[in-house]
Formats: sequence, C-alpha cells, structure tokens
Amino acid sequence: MVLNYIWIAFFLLAFVIALCKLIFLGDTEVFPAIMNSTFDTSKSAFEISLGLTGVLSLWMGMMKIGERGGLVNMLAKALAPIFNNIFPDIPKGHPVTGTMFMNIAANMLGLDNAATPMGLKAMQELQELNPKKETATNPMIMFLVLNTSGLTLIPMSVLVYRTQLGAAQPTDVFIPILLVTTVSTVVGLIVTSVYQRINLFNRTMLMFLVGVSIFLAAGTWGVMQLSRVQVELFSTTLANVMLFGIIMLFILFGIRSRINVYETFIEGAKEGFTTAVRIIPYLVAILVSVGVFRASGGMDVLTGAIGWCVEACGGDSDFVGALPTALMKPLSGSGARGMMIDAMTTYGVDSFAGRLACLFQGATDTTFYIIAVYFGSVGIRKTRYAVTCGLIADLAGILAALAIAYIFFG
Repeated sequence: MVLNYIWIAFFLLAFVIALCKLIFLGDTEVFPAIMNSTFDTSKSAFEISLGLTGVLSLWMGMMKIGERGGLVNMLAKALAPIFNNIFPDIPKGHPVTGTMFMNIAANMLGLDNAATPMGLKAMQELQELNPKKETATNPMIMFLVLNTSGLTLIPMSVLVYRTQLGAAQPTDVFIPILLVTTVSTVVGLIVTSVYQRINLFNRTMLMFLVGVSIFLAAGTWGVMQLSRVQVELFSTTLANVMLFGIIMLFILFGIRSRINVYETFIEGAKEGFTTAVRIIPYLVAILVSVGVFRASGGMDVLTGAIGWCVEACGGDSDFVGALPTALMKPLSGSGARGMMIDAMTTYGVDSFAGRLACLFQGATDTTFYIIAVYFGSVGIRKTRYAVTCGLIADLAGILAALAIAYIFFG
C-alpha cells in the first residue's frame, strides 16, 4: 500500500511542478521532456531486465547445482544459530538460509552480478514457505531490508570513479563508507526486529556482532596499510577470485554428489530466464515514475528548498551539492551514480560535496528498485512495512553520512 501511494505521488508531483514551470516560467520544454522520459525509462527497464537474463540464468543454474550437490544445505546448517535468531519463522535447517547467506555475502563483497540472482532465488524459496502468496512474510521483509541497507565491505565502484576523476587519494572515503553502511544496516536490522518483536540481545547474537566488528576492524586496518594501487588491485582480484571460486565450489560439490551437473545447470538456468521476464512490469513501473519526477525538475526543486531552509536557519549548506545523490539512491542506482559523478565534476572530486556524494552512494542500496524486483519476482503485492523499514535504514545512512563526512572532511 505504501509503495502504491509513493508511486502515485511521483506522478502527481511531477505534473504539478511541470504545470507551474509552464505557466509561471513559460517552460514549453518540460512536458516534452517528461514524455520522452517515459519512453526512455520504459526502454531502459526492458534493457535492464534483458541484461539480467544471462546473469540470472548463469547464477540460477549454479544455485541449482549447489542445491542438488548439498552445498546450500551445508551452509544452512552452519548458519542456523545466527539465522534462527534473525529469521525465527523459517524452519530450522531450511536450505533458504544458505541461499540468503550467499546473497548477503555477495553484496558485502560488491559482487552485484552474483548477489541479485541469489537474492531472487532466496525470495522464491521464501515464497514456498508463504501461506499468503500475495502478502510479504516477516522473513521476506527482514531479508529485503538487509539488502536495501546495502552493507558493503569493498565499495569498488566508488573507488574506481574517484580514481578516474583524479582524486588525490581515492581510498580516503573507504573507512567513512564502511562506517556509514554499517550504521544503516544495524538500524535496518533493529527497526525490522522491533516490528517483528525479535529479541536481538542474546548470547549468540552478541557474540556474532562482536565477531563481525573484529573482522571489520581487522579488514579496515589491513586495507589502510596498502597503497592506492594495491587497494585497487586487491579489490579487483578478490572480487574475481571470489566469483570464480563460488562457481568452482558449486561444480565440485555437484561432482562429489554424483549428479548430472550439466543437466542440473540447464534446469536452473531456465528458471533464471523465466524470472527475468517476470520482473519487467515491475521495473517499468518504478523506473518510469522516477524518470518522470526527475524530468519535471522535481529533484532540483526538492534540493533547492532544503538548501534554502538550511541557509535561512543559519546552517552550513555545503552538503546540498551532494544531496541529489542521497535522494536518488533509494529510487535508482544508475541515477544516484550519475548524481555522484556530477557532484564530483561540478564541485571537485576532493571537495566536501564530492566526497559526501560518495558516502551517500555507498551508504545504502536502491530500496524501491530492490522492492520492485524482489517482490515482483514472486508476485508479492502487499509489502506491509517493508518500505517503511527500508526507508528508515536509508535515512539513518544519510544522517550518518552527513555526520561522518563533517568529522572526516569538514
């Protein structure tokens, strides 16, 4: 229901803003721009889905091998103590916990090509446990929020763009991004747990959180000992080794279990193709509404109003130049990326606004895109409080990015 209201709001706001620009400013180009945007974004939605087809087929095929080969079940048993606390409604030892872990791990390492197919596979398995097929379950919402909060250990794309634009030290945003994305994930986890009445303050969860904190601290310290070139080489190498290592692990487990690896892969790949086709309408719906809002000038009006209010109250408005990235991130990953690059080129790659835009980009993931794709892939229409929890995590990430940016770069 929340997604329905937000979707309608984008169109209504776009129409009002465009009409005002036409009447009061004589801008005759605004409505043609909006209509062009509807065609362009609907085409982009199809192209994105088409681009996902091959990747989904590949990874869904590999996941099928992992299921038949026993790898997913093994992961599920190993992670049972943690996942039983976060997802109490999932039967103990269910294979979906292994699939969810692989998705979360891929997101943390920045392996987008592997993360989305694994996430969609996890949603399909969660849907099998769902007694009300059109309504999101508690485990679905928790899993979705963990995805939208976007915990990433290696923000490789941000570092690459900073390098290409000539940053003096491209990796100077590494630690701030790690802190920001951790805040958004923890807040998302806590808020969703409150909704679902899950007790996170028990021995298992506390030990897990301490262990994760030590791992993050050690990894951060290790990365800080490397030069810029070494960090880029390490990140790229690690990502590729991880991806191919996962593929080989699936295949080896399939051989070990004496299954027909090739036929099993084909069976899973067919499911990937079907999923890619199924999500097209949902992608068109969300991307067209975002495109219309942007084309109307709504984003400029919103950031301008915030900047005016801050200056009127005597506050520092240096952050306003990076604000479009924060506002666009929940809506569109590619749009937020473009806003980040625009901020770095307009204000300077090493400016406060340029660095803050990088923090906004790395803080969370694209909430509405993920909701549209993940829920759309299994036919969920009633999202309950998923949007609310996702947006609260996004807001926590934005506020944390502002605070940390002023601490590190202010």
